[in-house]
Amino acid sequence: MTAAMARVPDSLRGQIVTPGDRRYAQLRSTYTTSASPAAVLLPKTTAQVVDALRYAREQRLPIAVRSGGHGFSGASSNNGGVVIDLSMLNRVQVLDERAGLVRIEAGARWANVAKTLAPYGLVVSSGDHGGVGVGGLATGGGVGWLVRAHGLTVDRVRAVEVVLADGTLVRADADHEPELFWLVRGAGAGAGIVVAFEIEAAEQRNVGVAQVVVEARPDGRTVSEWTSYLTQAPRELSAAAVVYAEGRSALMSITAVVAAESLRRARPAVEPLLAIGRVLEHRTDLLPYPALVPTAHLHPNVGQQRGTTTNGLFRDLDDAGARAVMRAVTEPGRAVVQLRSLGGAINDVAPDATAYPHRHQHTMVVASVFPPQGAGALDAAWRAVGARADGAYVNFESRPGPDAFARIYPGETGARVRRLWKRYDPDGVFRPALLTGQPQRAARPTRSAQPAGSGQPHRRRRRPR
Repeated sequence: MTAAMARVPDSLRGQIVTPGDRRYAQLRSTYTTSASPAAVLLPKTTAQVVDALRYAREQRLPIAVRSGGHGFSGASSNNGGVVIDLSMLNRVQVLDERAGLVRIEAGARWANVAKTLAPYGLVVSSGDHGGVGVGGLATGGGVGWLVRAHGLTVDRVRAVEVVLADGTLVRADADHEPELFWLVRGAGAGAGIVVAFEIEAAEQRNVGVAQVVVEARPDGRTVSEWTSYLTQAPRELSAAAVVYAEGRSALMSITAVVAAESLRRARPAVEPLLAIGRVLEHRTDLLPYPALVPTAHLHPNVGQQRGTTTNGLFRDLDDAGARAVMRAVTEPGRAVVQLRSLGGAINDVAPDATAYPHRHQHTMVVASVFPPQGAGALDAAWRAVGARADGAYVNFESRPGPDAFARIYPGETGARVRRLWKRYDPDGVFRPALLTGQPQRAARPTRSAQPAGSGQPHRRRRRPR
């Protein structure tokens, strides 16, 4: 037994992973970042989360919390600190089938949620990859395949169970701890450890899914027509489009999802997308919702998707903005750009109702570069696009810091987030990277936490969380 394990609470025996453990290689890193924590704790119950947090605080080491899925910032792991990994806290329970109320623990992944809810004819709009963890997405926003029809994931949350920095377990909803409830719906990273959500699922069994590939015109017209249509399209339609260089030209690969139970209803919503450029591929199918976020997506996260990502939100992406997108894709640096549809049900919610304040935009633009390209190449590609943005989304930002904070939580929202992070975590136990700009590192690990011993999806189809 290592010195680190000697002080582990009895409730967590066998649930601490250190560098000498064979499980360490699959638990040390995130989807985008390789890391070397001193220990990873794997609680299975809320009581064990409390014990894990108290143990981690006793070590006086940086603490990272991971819901089990992947994220861009790398903040769910660290070097030399303690990671509280919630992946074994993953139960999904239907509380009230008629009302669609479900309880989902933070370590579940959305593929498992979709599979569990399918027999009930229920869905939660929740990201676009089955491997995404519930906790990270459901505290940041939740832009999914049904977002225009059913809103953000945070918009469907009805209650949360949170372990605060002092180890107190709190249930928050609209009537009990309303300030905490407001905070965790959009800015949960600095509030505490959310261990479970009660979410109002929507009735939906099947969806129309169109896969379309068109040539993307260099003058930006294809991008403009995509955004123009999605701004005023029926809210049953949500879509994502990846724009990437292909030799001397560029292509746009579109996935369009219609919240419809028949192809007869789905096809008219998709048809205008076939007129925005020369169609190279097209098919439309009726699929059960879990096919969009399948269990095949459930893989370990070992730093396999290295890259640098940023994003911006737009009320309207004008012609100059569309041309800037195409330059980002085709000029030196060659970013991969994704367009995501917003609006619809998202914009039915008041800007101050949650800590996600962006309720007037219709498009999100996400830009990524991959090794050997780095931050400098992304900055050069993104500059003209980002200058036109009106806000940003926390879950698509790989470089957290004060500048990103100002874009994600502007104005009074940001001031309120800061106040509440301070209220619920006065000692800065969680210290969100959005405030510091740096991942937490251990400068002088205590002896008890020293390690006992001295570890890509295809870019064109890359579907970030």
